[in-house]
Amino acid sequence: MRHGWTTGACATAASTAAYTALLSGDFPDPVTITLPKGQTPSFALAVEELDAEGGSALAGVVKDAGDDPDVTHGALIRARVRALPAGSGVRFKAGPGVGTVTRPGLPLDVGEPAINPVPRQMMREHLAEVARRHGGAGAAADVEVEVSVDHGEEIARSTWNPRLGILGGLSILGTTGIVVPYSCSAWIDSIRRGVDVARAAGRTHVAGCTGSTSEKVAVALHRLPEDALLDMGDFAGAVLKYLRRHPVDRLTICGGFAKLSKLAAGHLDLHSARSQVDKGFLAQLARRGGADEALAAAVAEANTGLAALQLCAAAGVPLGDLVAAVARDEALAVLRGAPVAVDVICIDRAGMVVGQAGPRGPGDDGRRG
Repeated sequence: MRHGWTTGACATAASTAAYTALLSGDFPDPVTITLPKGQTPSFALAVEELDAEGGSALAGVVKDAGDDPDVTHGALIRARVRALPAGSGVRFKAGPGVGTVTRPGLPLDVGEPAINPVPRQMMREHLAEVARRHGGAGAAADVEVEVSVDHGEEIARSTWNPRLGILGGLSILGTTGIVVPYSCSAWIDSIRRGVDVARAAGRTHVAGCTGSTSEKVAVALHRLPEDALLDMGDFAGAVLKYLRRHPVDRLTICGGFAKLSKLAAGHLDLHSARSQVDKGFLAQLARRGGADEALAAAVAEANTGLAALQLCAAAGVPLGDLVAAVARDEALAVLRGAPVAVDVICIDRAGMVVGQAGPRGPGDDGRRG
């Protein structure tokens, strides 16, 4: 599938073109940049504005995310470069559609524009090269770079930014400059930043939820604040592996019964394209809960996980609780002894709790759950 380019790569291309025009009077189009791993993509310019008398130039690049379903695909990334006094270095500013950091725990200080460290470094390096090319070996880039994204504040409502305390727009992201289709790296990175923000806010209990319905259930049961909620989606493994290195006292995992049955069966990616509900596994759990062979066979042949759950409920077999307990134990296995107590809540599509396993931590004998 076709790869795309991160917002950080687009901002680097736009700022490089703008600064080149400011120093030379001409916009390079297309503009070529070098990514951290050595690739040299070229970007066509969608916007060019030169204000030589005012000491600024602006260039814009339309983001192409390739075949990845990225909410920023097609967004216009602009960079305005303004000359500053000698010795100022490179300063970054959030323009319209780029957010500002308002909470601790992110890799940027509170009050800083949400332009992540790698894109900043990419821009500094490219601007320094433009300065050397047009001003000589000792020339330095002394400029303000204002990055903006058309409709960025609106697009950001579909991202984690508001919950992470990044207000006013999008983040300028990327560590390699390349968007790999369906790698979901941005989502996983948002999970990690969510843990960082929760820890920085002093939260000792967080919830990894598979969707908005499960999130509401976790809030109703545990009265958790917004910055303790992790939009886990299908990425249970990403939550667990990051908490293994950056623990909190307690993790609640809340999600649909079918998805959490996949976690119980040992899957860390719960997406339907990458893992399936194992009805044979559910039949084994049902036997453990007292199901006779006829019921176990019916569970193994059920059309869906929910149908298996309903069969067991009618027979008084607590399949939901069994799935929750085994999912909790799988989560603890991934945590590998990290000091995190885990509890699990399974819900149905209507948001009703159909299974629970109370908190258990490393070394517990299970009497709490």
